[in-house]
Amino acid sequence: MEVKEKIPIMLFDNQCYLCTKFAKYVNFFARGKITTVGHYSEFGEKIRNELLDESALEMFWFISEKRAFGGRAALYPLIKTIITKNAKNPTIIKSEDTCKQNCKTVKAVFVRSASVLTTSKKIDF
Repeated sequence: MEVKEKIPIMLFDNQCYLCTKFAKYVNFFARGKITTVGHYSEFGEKIRNELLDESALEMFWFISEKRAFGGRAALYPLIKTIITKNAKNPTIIKSEDTCKQNCKTVKAVFVRSASVLTTSKKIDF
């Protein structure tokens, strides 16, 4: 499977309970406009190796035709795509969605939610 064929892509931490919930909400509202991929899936690893850098696992990513947006920088293009893009064939790359951390505690919810707002990065292709 070619990475460029699946753009736009949202790459998320599929081993985190909150991140998986977030991805499910995005997928629901996007209605097939965005390919959702877990960081730890085979395809997610391919995306990280081909397009992203060493900071890839620190945040969720939204990947468009020309740029990858990470963390806070990804929120606007993600929402814009959900609102404006025409639907394509939906693709959800299935992977193990099990939380390997204690993700459901109040502290974990706060830390993971705050990390979206405090981390930000853009990578041009």
